[in-house]
Amino acid sequence: MGKLPSPAASFGAGRRAVRVTVAAAAAFYPAAHLLDQPVVALYGLFTPIAFGILSPLPGGGRHRAGTVSRVAPGAAALVCLGTALAGAAWTSAAGMFLVGFALVLSASCAPRLAGVVPGLQLCYILACFPPYAPGTLPERLAGLALGAAALALCELLLFAQPRHRPYRGRTADALDLAARAASLLARADRLPPGLAARLSATGRDLRFSRQSPGTRPTGAGPRDRALAQAASATRRLLDQLAVLARLPSCPADTASLTLLRGIAAACADTAAELRGEPPAAGPELVEEMTAQFLAERGQPPERDAGPVHALLRRRSTLLTVAMSAVTARTAAALAAGTRRSVPGPVREQFWYAGLPVPRLWLVRIRGNLTPRSVVFQNAVRAALGLALARLVAGALDLSHGFWVLLSVLTLARTTAGATWSTVRSAAVGTLVGAVVAGALLIGAGDATLVYECLLVPTMVVAFSVGPVGGPAWAQGLFTLVVSTAFAQISPVTWRLEEARLVDVLTGSAVGLVCGLLAWPAGARSEMRRSAGQLFRAAAPLVRATARAATGRTAASRPSDTLGPFWPVLHRLRIAEAAYAQYRTESAPGAGDGGPDWLAGLDYGSRVLVGAYWLPSPEGTPDLPPVLLRWVEEAADDVSSASLAAADLPEGGVRVRVAPLPAAALPGTAPDALSVLVDVEVWLHALAADLATATGARETAWADRP
Repeated sequence: MGKLPSPAASFGAGRRAVRVTVAAAAAFYPAAHLLDQPVVALYGLFTPIAFGILSPLPGGGRHRAGTVSRVAPGAAALVCLGTALAGAAWTSAAGMFLVGFALVLSASCAPRLAGVVPGLQLCYILACFPPYAPGTLPERLAGLALGAAALALCELLLFAQPRHRPYRGRTADALDLAARAASLLARADRLPPGLAARLSATGRDLRFSRQSPGTRPTGAGPRDRALAQAASATRRLLDQLAVLARLPSCPADTASLTLLRGIAAACADTAAELRGEPPAAGPELVEEMTAQFLAERGQPPERDAGPVHALLRRRSTLLTVAMSAVTARTAAALAAGTRRSVPGPVREQFWYAGLPVPRLWLVRIRGNLTPRSVVFQNAVRAALGLALARLVAGALDLSHGFWVLLSVLTLARTTAGATWSTVRSAAVGTLVGAVVAGALLIGAGDATLVYECLLVPTMVVAFSVGPVGGPAWAQGLFTLVVSTAFAQISPVTWRLEEARLVDVLTGSAVGLVCGLLAWPAGARSEMRRSAGQLFRAAAPLVRATARAATGRTAASRPSDTLGPFWPVLHRLRIAEAAYAQYRTESAPGAGDGGPDWLAGLDYGSRVLVGAYWLPSPEGTPDLPPVLLRWVEEAADDVSSASLAAADLPEGGVRVRVAPLPAAALPGTAPDALSVLVDVEVWLHALAADLATATGARETAWADRP
């Protein structure tokens, strides 16, 4: 049955087990023994299990209680729907397919909904099985209400945990660190030892994979989108400040020092706004300072500023820092609700600002309605598995057939291999649990008092050990729970364990078949495909951005002149969803030096950031033909490498961007030269990202923005 979890691991689950057990007992015992209402007792028992164990709610006690209260009406609606469709197996299966698909797909729009989807599905499963008894609907709803109320009270009163630290607070702390680093660079042009490494480490800590469930701003609404964008910009900001600290210093560059002080103030203001404090200045201040810096750097360099190319490279890197600060500042204002629209050429970066929430939900759902989306794949896999299980249970006339669907719900995984491993463990655990429970039923017979005394301690043990012990322990101990519970509702024999074993094995077989037929590789193969499509979609945007940045095309805003802009954004979102699931799956050989998928996502994000910021609406002065040719050739090199990377060749993709032609630089206007260095730095960074993403040895600049 696998290794028993350690006491330390079980202790955390033990507090939740006590809360769920008390709630389930408070609803079950009075209904079963005082009111003699078995239907109320059944729903009162399974509702706390559904939303306390099957859907472990994140957050503190008050947050979890509020979630239970808000989800109860939806659960009641599903009970009503299941009761109405239970008259025939095909209607129940059709309803199961629609419910399963809609819930999983909608969960991509709201992180709170994602946590309660299994519990909501269980509510429909309980009601969609025979007997077809619409007259029992009031009892079913009463049991649901009783169980939900008991669970909400227990979440508030028993072992109430403090609320998880909000993600916006973590982002604010990271911005405070960025403000300190920018202020030090403005004063001393150097960072203390270890601070650069701390910047990168803090940025990594903001990744969604390191956040507890329920705290990640993954919703489709404008506030979640803005907070996620603010955090993403903050991660880039921290990395870029670390890069800036490694570049040669230019103490005479007063324009850069002024902008650094402005960035430090903007980061501090953004952190304050994320904490709910009034900022000292509006979000437009850092935008105005960046615009002033752009105007000043177009002038001849100051005396004693050092080599021109090194100075321009440092200024270009500083400009990327300022761009990230502007993005974080504006996104934080949108997340706080103090800003609702974004004027100017970068508003495409905040396209969601001012749009109603229903429209944003539709955008998210429409974006996932493609077979290449892991969200769509999971929705189809879950819906097909549950619907097929309902048809099989109806066709075989299995007693307690809802256990078949419950097995599919709890044992199915996103890969066939993981499903098979889970099913094997669950089968062993169910068999052992059935043997033990059968012996108990034979030995205790009709002694209801024995089952009454055993139910509470059995639930505590099952709900403590099962979630951390794996599927074998979970299925084995849950078999004891349902046996002691059903023995109090109606007379049972050892045949109950036989029925449960058959139902679990049937559900396991259905889940395994669906896992084999519907995208059996999970996110691993989809990650390769979506990364390849992202690289392929980004290739023309690299070329178009370089042309627009050097004045070859007019650029009022990205969507006007950069046709590939929106496809890259769409492919990036699909790839990000695949990566999020990929991180939850076992990945053999992940550390063998192969593709670095996170670097691939960084590449797509960097391409989009360049499309937002590099083209200037005011245009660029005329450039000598040799420099225009360099732009075309350098952009073509990176674009061709992006197309080659789409096939993820063995050994990766290496591209070295040629340096700017030194002979043509002295006669080039300072403002045009600054733009050329911006493009050069950007293309070098893209080349480095491609090399890392495809598993090749990095050949571009080591210090890249």
